[in-house]
Amino acid sequence: MGKIILGIVGLGYWGPNLLRNFTQLNEARVKVCCDLDEHILKKTQEQYPEIEITNNYEILLQDPEINAIVLAISAPHHYNLAKQAILHKKHVFVEKPLTLEVSHAEELLILSQQNNVKLMVGHLMEYHPAIEKIKQMIQSDELGDIYYLYSQRVNLGRIRSDENALWSLAPHDISIIMYLLESEPISVSARGEAYLQDGVEDVVFLDMFFPNKVMAHVQLSWLDPHKIRKTTIVGSKKMVVFDDMDPSEMIRIYDKGVTNNQTYGSFSESLALRFGDVTIPHIKVVEPLRLECQHFIDCIKNDKQPRSDGKDGLRVVKVLQFAQESLTKGGIPIKIGDKI
Repeated sequence: MGKIILGIVGLGYWGPNLLRNFTQLNEARVKVCCDLDEHILKKTQEQYPEIEITNNYEILLQDPEINAIVLAISAPHHYNLAKQAILHKKHVFVEKPLTLEVSHAEELLILSQQNNVKLMVGHLMEYHPAIEKIKQMIQSDELGDIYYLYSQRVNLGRIRSDENALWSLAPHDISIIMYLLESEPISVSARGEAYLQDGVEDVVFLDMFFPNKVMAHVQLSWLDPHKIRKTTIVGSKKMVVFDDMDPSEMIRIYDKGVTNNQTYGSFSESLALRFGDVTIPHIKVVEPLRLECQHFIDCIKNDKQPRSDGKDGLRVVKVLQFAQESLTKGGIPIKIGDKI
């Protein structure tokens, strides 16, 4: 198979980053870019004169040379445009979340299987070298039993009107946590408030409860004085902090914990705090988006299932939908059980 020929739809906020990365891959060629904004199209053609531009999505669908379509559009349009691409037997890369409805995600998954095309969701953090390192530590039992996780994804902006902070920000953390734990939550709860726009929560606190008493807490906001992208994992042997805003110390491993010595008489006497070294492993500096784009191309060329495939996208949408139900009902826990 020669180069994978791509069409990219959506050149607003995230689309230019995808365009930049795909154009730099040797195994891919971006043939057409599509957007409704004529000013953006003109700017794109000035920067990439070799790429065709259009405001007509149908041109991409009908082009027999285009193997795959990349969708970097607002979430409400994911389902319709992805479905059209799949029915035209195009491989599809769609930004997170896959859809806004579980039934739509299920339909896209089935259609992709029926039409023998790849469906990949932009769960970017699953391709982050630091997250991969932490996953290896969990799998090798370096951290011991995982007790709980918590993460913060807050900043001042980017304020959305078409989706709340849960749907806009949480897909990253939900996908990270499920990827690391290799498990799905059995129940979720979420509380939030809308301060800037009626009905659009700017701040959300999400709790997920997993088997074996593992808990995860996620703070989400685009109304915060700090820009924080941080995840902490607490295990029985060690603890790890991943800070995506600190490229020099992206991972800090704390050899800390509590040792239970059963030889002592009382419970309080048997517990001993352990303070060990703090280790900062070297993490190769590679743009996660580059790895994600390369993975999509590799999966098409080698007929492999993407890491963040349609099933992964569906799992995240299900958690989001149950969390939204809890949010709407004032934060009551929603049992998921075997629904995922």
